[in-house]
Amino acid sequence: MNSATVRSTSETTSDPSAVVSEESPSRRLVAAAVAGNALEFYDFFTYAFFAVYIGKTFFPSSSPLTSLLLSVAVFGVGFVTRPVGAILIGLYADRAGRKPAMLLTIALVTVGTLGLVVCPGYDSIGLAAPVIVVLCRLVQGLALGGEIGPATSFLVEMAPSRHRGLVGSWQLASQGLAMLAGGLVGTLLSKLLSPEALQSWGWRAAFALGLLIIPVAMYLRRAMPDTHVPAARSKAAGSRYRLLAQNARLIVIASFTLMSPSVTVYVVLYMTTYAIATLKMAPAIAMAATVVSGLVTLLASLLGGWLSDRVGRKPVMIIPRILLLLVAYPAFMLLVDQKSYLALLGVTGVLALLNSISAAAALVAVPELLPREVRATGMSIAYTVGGTLFGGATQFAITWMIGATGDPTSPAWLLAATALITLLALWMMPEGKGKQL
Repeated sequence: MNSATVRSTSETTSDPSAVVSEESPSRRLVAAAVAGNALEFYDFFTYAFFAVYIGKTFFPSSSPLTSLLLSVAVFGVGFVTRPVGAILIGLYADRAGRKPAMLLTIALVTVGTLGLVVCPGYDSIGLAAPVIVVLCRLVQGLALGGEIGPATSFLVEMAPSRHRGLVGSWQLASQGLAMLAGGLVGTLLSKLLSPEALQSWGWRAAFALGLLIIPVAMYLRRAMPDTHVPAARSKAAGSRYRLLAQNARLIVIASFTLMSPSVTVYVVLYMTTYAIATLKMAPAIAMAATVVSGLVTLLASLLGGWLSDRVGRKPVMIIPRILLLLVAYPAFMLLVDQKSYLALLGVTGVLALLNSISAAAALVAVPELLPREVRATGMSIAYTVGGTLFGGATQFAITWMIGATGDPTSPAWLLAATALITLLALWMMPEGKGKQL
């Protein structure tokens, strides 16, 4: 990308204080937006990857299924505070600017992650251990709920309209980067450590490695400009609430638009646990699915953003989602029948590919359709509702469905049902390509 040429929009718009990009933004600005986002998703994804080990550490039970259910239930607890973070930090970003909100989320995720790393297990401090873990998950959820709106708005606002899809797609691409990093760390630890060491301290090391990026993320974000600066805050809070109310229909549609992407991401994330607990594969093999899904998500997200700049957001959102609806059940049938390394990687890769192309365009389409004054809040609410109500319950629902029905293809039905609902919402979404922000 070219170096960013950033200047006041007093030369081009009625808002004399908003900062926009006249050219493609620099790598440094993109990195500032995605570094914190990648870190926060790394923590969420790492929890999902190591759910089996975390369950045994903090939720010991005579039944492995019960221990795993409690672990993934606490994973879902992290989604409880997402709406709170979405509203409070989203409003803060629309009032004070994107930059201070993005610095706040980094501070919050640091507290949550550090708590998980140092918290003793149930054997050491009893019931206090799961209580501390729940509190850490609540803080992480608060941070992630507040991160999406400001970070996505920042990416969309600093990009020229002709490259808005590609630049905005880094939001999802950074999640793929986090997934890839988590998968590589998990695979490496699984190969180097014995199962006992992995259970004892290995999974903690994975979280501790994520803390290393915090100084870099803080440095990049402190040095970045803002795309929504103080003079742009002239509207009273009441005006912002009225704008949110006026855009309520769009926010509701956007929430259902992001339902299937959220559910599919967490189904893909669950593939490691699914391979270990349901297909009885070795952990090192199962972790490879995460590496594949991370790499595919990273590349396919950028492809989806690039395509949406050329053919429009709606075709790129709709066509891959239809294909996902059609292949979900055959893919899981193949995986259950083969129970092979190649089948696991192939199914994981196809699901991640179709989902990422579609979701990348959706994550750009939603904020570009919202007014600047409520863009961060509206995006946060839409993403969080879609993710909290559906994505947050995905892993628990899958674990319960497989246990209750004995059918290992159960995840496919959840994928298909949510894809159908999202397709209906996509049909009602306006086209945002080329829209002036």
